[in-house]
Amino acid sequence: MELIVDRISKQYQNKIAVDRISLKFTRGIYGLLGANGAGKTTFMRMICGVLKPDGGTITMDGMDVSVEEYRAGLGYLPQDFGYYPEFTGMDFLLYMAVLKGMTKPQAKRRANELLELVALTETARKKIKTYSGGMKQRLGIAQALLNRPRLLVLDEPTAGLDPKERVRFRNMIQELGKESIVLLSTHIVSDIEHIADRIIMMEEGKLIYQGKWDDGMNLEEFYLGTINK
Repeated sequence: MELIVDRISKQYQNKIAVDRISLKFTRGIYGLLGANGAGKTTFMRMICGVLKPDGGTITMDGMDVSVEEYRAGLGYLPQDFGYYPEFTGMDFLLYMAVLKGMTKPQAKRRANELLELVALTETARKKIKTYSGGMKQRLGIAQALLNRPRLLVLDEPTAGLDPKERVRFRNMIQELGKESIVLLSTHIVSDIEHIADRIIMMEEGKLIYQGKWDDGMNLEEFYLGTINK
């Protein structure tokens, strides 16, 4: 399993959002750090095929990001994921499962598994408009996992989660990283400090650091020292 990002770039008018970044991902957890405006979301959206790079290529095991087979193995949670407020949590997952090509029995079984995983079983029949911010975020995490993705891309996934929910989330991600490529962007350094296999840092569209991470080090101090050089 190998995701290769080769010299991808994206420019908006006079601003270069992503500047010729190259990375190779294999199975494991990758923590992506950077201030607002560093280019993290643009980078992740290109990896998910939502945005087309102005230059460069993105491939998974030789498959280009534009092909259906690539997208079939992708799970994505954007910063602001869309949902239908009148849907129940269960309705939403079943709807998303059908879009991903799952049969009704498969969809129902997987939706029940995921609702239990993200602790929403008791509220599965309630409308999403009644959910708290943290509950909506947990539902977003569940929809990203529906198709058992080989590549899981999460943009600020712990936003709105309380400390207990964040611990549960980190434990879940650790398990997923054993079988998948997980790319997780966050501004909460502690969310990745002890679970990331590798750390990626961006600043002003550029890659400023990538490397294996020793969780015995203080990531926040290292990050602040790197961006302030």
